[in-house]
Amino acid sequence: MATVRALRAGEIITWIGEPFLSEAFELTPPRRFSEEQFSRFCAKNAHLRIEQEPNGKLIIMPPVDFDSGANEGIVTALLSNWWLSYQKGKFFSPSAGFRLPDGSLRSADGCWISDERLKTVPSSEHKKFARVVPDFVIEVRSSSDRLSKLKKKMTDAWIKNGVRLAWLIDPIEEKTYIYRQDGTKEEITGFDHVLSGEDVCPELKLDLKKVKN
Repeated sequence: MATVRALRAGEIITWIGEPFLSEAFELTPPRRFSEEQFSRFCAKNAHLRIEQEPNGKLIIMPPVDFDSGANEGIVTALLSNWWLSYQKGKFFSPSAGFRLPDGSLRSADGCWISDERLKTVPSSEHKKFARVVPDFVIEVRSSSDRLSKLKKKMTDAWIKNGVRLAWLIDPIEEKTYIYRQDGTKEEITGFDHVLSGEDVCPELKLDLKKVKN
């Protein structure tokens, strides 16, 4: 993951170097952005997906390639269709960002939040990056993602902050990693399996063959 110069909240990123095209960037502001500054920075760079580490460092993700975009679309559509039948809680797209208890700002390729957790979000945060932790998240590895970074995100960002169930799907190596709130992990090799939403997302199923490159 490349690191480039410090920047200000009002700046627009205009980097065309090879590292930007091939992997995520880490950006370090001269001072930690306030939530308002971070929101302005994201608005100025709406063409990019931006996350924030607990220490204030920004992570800029480049657009994904053809195959990766198709795979992300499949899993988000699956989760959306499941929610349309389940009709509880809310489904969120990859564009949604959530302010987690550790101070980080994260987004997932797809996530779901239960009614119980949604009730904790005040109306004043509905037009902001809300302080709420998804119950369930899906991350799909793209060609620009480092697997080690994604695994760290699953454990240190999602599970430690209270996500109950998380799937990390790796179409490149055809492996899936399942993380649970109780700390248990499961690694599945091969895409001839069907994933289950377990007791977090009842009746949610994903046939991994659908995301095989």
